[in-house]
Amino acid sequence: MSKVGQIGRLAAVLCAMVALAGPAAAQDGQGQGARGPASLVTVVTSAEPQTQLMAMVLTMQALKQGAEGRILLCGPGGDIALKAAPEGATAPQAPMGMSPQGLMRKIQAETGAAVEVCALYLPNRQADPSVLIDGVGVAKPGPMAAALMAPRTRVLSF
Repeated sequence: MSKVGQIGRLAAVLCAMVALAGPAAAQDGQGQGARGPASLVTVVTSAEPQTQLMAMVLTMQALKQGAEGRILLCGPGGDIALKAAPEGATAPQAPMGMSPQGLMRKIQAETGAAVEVCALYLPNRQADPSVLIDGVGVAKPGPMAAALMAPRTRVLSF
């Protein structure tokens, strides 16, 4: 076979490989593929209500697109999980009229996503889990580290 024929055959094989890989790559870009939906861990440390709400908005959108989710709240970000949360965590914001805590609760109710405060949050407030809204737990460092490092996991940090 001539060099031109070999190059043509190689080009055909490469085109076939790209054509077969294309749909799978496109699915993976959407958070889904042959292995199921991707996981998302959203870490919120910001005290800024607008940042907290945007974290919840993007988390909700990712979950609606098929990702499995988990939310970790640390430092001032943990305050949105308090029964007596700061006003910024509970005050509705434009344009949705939703608060960070309100959208976080909606995420829990509609998707079943776990919401946890970091292991250091309550001890450094001299508080126990009774100060947290229903459904919010305390993250254990080992399992949380495993969730953060798991294959096909994306971490959003705010």
